[in-house]
Amino acid sequence: MAASERLARLRDAVGGDDEPGLSLAVLAGAVAAFVSLPLVGLLVRASNYGFGHLFGLLTQTGSLDVLANSLVLVFWVTLGCVLIGVPLAVLTVQTDLPGRRFWTVVAALPLVVPSYIGAFTFASAFGPQGDLADALAPLGVERIPAIYGLHGTALVLILFTYPYVFLTTRAALLSFDGTLVEAARTLNHSRWEAFKRVTVPQILPGVTAGALLAALYALSDFGTPSIMRYEVFTQQIYIAQRSLGVPEGYPALLSLQLLAVVAVVLALESRIGEGDASYVSRGSRQPGRITLGVWKWPAMAFCAAVAVLSLGVPLGVLAWWFEQAGAAVFDFEPVVAWNSLKVAVAAALVASLLALPVAGYAARSSSLFSTLTDRLTYVGYAIPGVVVGLALLYLSTEFTQSLYKTVPLLVFAYVVRFLPQAVGTVRSSVLQVDPKLTEAARTLGRSPFGAFRKVTLPLIAPGVAAGAALVFLTTMKELPATLMLSPIGFETLVSYIWLVRGAGSYGAAAIPALVLVGVSALSMVVILAQERYNG
Repeated sequence: MAASERLARLRDAVGGDDEPGLSLAVLAGAVAAFVSLPLVGLLVRASNYGFGHLFGLLTQTGSLDVLANSLVLVFWVTLGCVLIGVPLAVLTVQTDLPGRRFWTVVAALPLVVPSYIGAFTFASAFGPQGDLADALAPLGVERIPAIYGLHGTALVLILFTYPYVFLTTRAALLSFDGTLVEAARTLNHSRWEAFKRVTVPQILPGVTAGALLAALYALSDFGTPSIMRYEVFTQQIYIAQRSLGVPEGYPALLSLQLLAVVAVVLALESRIGEGDASYVSRGSRQPGRITLGVWKWPAMAFCAAVAVLSLGVPLGVLAWWFEQAGAAVFDFEPVVAWNSLKVAVAAALVASLLALPVAGYAARSSSLFSTLTDRLTYVGYAIPGVVVGLALLYLSTEFTQSLYKTVPLLVFAYVVRFLPQAVGTVRSSVLQVDPKLTEAARTLGRSPFGAFRKVTLPLIAPGVAAGAALVFLTTMKELPATLMLSPIGFETLVSYIWLVRGAGSYGAAAIPALVLVGVSALSMVVILAQERYNG
């Protein structure tokens, strides 16, 4: 079922037929227009060049190679995430796998490791001059296969993005109506046939949603392809923006090409979602557990292998750097962590404040304008951080030079990127508040703002806090926008890690990387706290 349809049904359930006031619509529209500025700036930038100039850049060999590389990477990352995430979800929900709850947490945890940290720990461990090559040298092994390029980039991205598919598929399985499977078994279908003909169609929307997130992440990621030396859109945009002698308008053109690919991915996901919406059941009874028998040992080996690669390698390498670096680890200055906390808290507060009118309007209105404002806030989330950074650099240099590379502009970039996380959680909370409570407050003489402050806000406070936490934690990990928009001399955890990695001082990156992973782990508390375990 589409999200818009679910929203409409919830509105009907709470009796929200009355349209909200004009002031709320104006506020929501203003927020949507405000966060759409980067996209407008990018289009204005591209329009300054003639069609012939842009077409020439579009068809030159380098542009086509980058396009092909990006599409190939997205395909393999999406396929790999499905091949790992779906079996893990099925094993932890529908089978008698020993330690299912433990494996559930372990399978979800790689999401807290920023992929660029995973990339340079893998490059350090398995690169030509890495720790594995050093360990094998006394055994007469002179060379090991290179990890750089497409296969290394795809491997790292798969290992740190498959939890998107795992979590969405697991959620679909937990809401699965088990009576349908039992009905299929009574019709003499084997367990495999029942899974293929009944379970797969029902969980396909969940799998598709997770695959979409993995595909968008692969398109937007900047750090992993750069470390693994694989040319994709984000890497080329970043290099072109900082280099001299590149054709005029080339970064803007690459950004538009990347946005076109993002639009195609979103359209494909929308088509698949619509086609399977009719299969989603509303039942709550869980099917019986599948007994693995002797297959439990291969199943546990599969779970353990994924955990070792996605958690054991990065955490083990970071611990090794910490132990080997000696005094170098103490070169890290706490002000760097303080800077990260400041901008992340600011982004969380601003995003939560801006989310209130958008979420409130979307939850209480079924008009086309409310749908438009709601969707516009998601534009920044679909746009990669490097594109948002490029667009804001252009806007600040052309129209507001006083904001060029300042902390307010950096915080604005974070808000554009992560506002939908706050909007989504706040909107869900507003939908659970009976509008009749607000109407009762109005009949007692409260103004619209007074009724909101006294009645609605206390009831939606947990949702607002959850949204703010998500924005805070994802802001802490954002790399390309931070690199492009940070003021000179303003170091954060991610920019510091990127700087010392580039200088080859891996030991100096140990403490900030461990701090970043530890803080990011709090996001998993938010995610798992909202999930209903089935034991």
